[in-house]
Amino acid sequence: MISVIIPTYKNKWSLLHNLKHNIPYLDRAEIIIVNDNPRIDLKKDLGKFTNVILIENEKNCGFGESVNRGVKKAKHPYVMLLNDDVLFQNDAYESAIDHFTKDSSLFAVGFAQKEKDGNIVGKNRFFWRRGLFFHQKANDLKSGETGWAEGGACIIDRKKFEELGGFDLMYSPFYWEDIDLSYRAKKAGYKIIFDPGIVVEHHHESTIGKHFSKDFVKTIAFRNQFLFMWKNATSREKLIHFFFFPFNLCYYLFKGEFAFVKGFFEAVRTLR
Repeated sequence: MISVIIPTYKNKWSLLHNLKHNIPYLDRAEIIIVNDNPRIDLKKDLGKFTNVILIENEKNCGFGESVNRGVKKAKHPYVMLLNDDVLFQNDAYESAIDHFTKDSSLFAVGFAQKEKDGNIVGKNRFFWRRGLFFHQKANDLKSGETGWAEGGACIIDRKKFEELGGFDLMYSPFYWEDIDLSYRAKKAGYKIIFDPGIVVEHHHESTIGKHFSKDFVKTIAFRNQFLFMWKNATSREKLIHFFFFPFNLCYYLFKGEFAFVKGFFEAVRTLR
């Protein structure tokens, strides 16, 4: 019933270590690993796993395109998006199928994720403020609707994913593509829920932080924040956004967040 999509980039040891740990909980699932680093060969290492399909990108494509390629290869009606640094505690994720069978409008089910410090995250909300679109952790971890399904630990209805065109590659190499997809899903009338009974261990940004500088990561985050707003905002929201832009520019410069300015120009360059 479930195809597991695991994109990986320059994280061979973690991928193999966590896969070995997770395999016992995935014995009924199809596992598709998308290697986004053509300089590293995973064929020999993954040959020992009988239920693993390997897709090797010819060049570094980023998170969104890697997932899209994995979903195209999937044969089951539900796809689990899983980061290579996620560890299962059990097979509770299988209970997510019940949510889909009970509600035909359900797009995705998000998991509870245990951080390195023990905190639990996974339920989110987003909102407009001062002409900008923000996202943050929800105030509670109760079962119910959530802002978006996090791309590193969730299960999605494959047919609906493909109907919406999957992840938008404009956000490559990372960040905001899962928020954008969930936002479009909600606009299409679909639901996204958080299930606190499905708990995985996931140390966010452990891979990105190892291979990209903090300045680059911040710049990409701001760039994609702008791209998301310019793509999805209503006409009224766009007017408010540009009205408040001088204030926001001064505000972030005063805070020393020069990545905000660099992110803006990167967003303009991306659109061109």
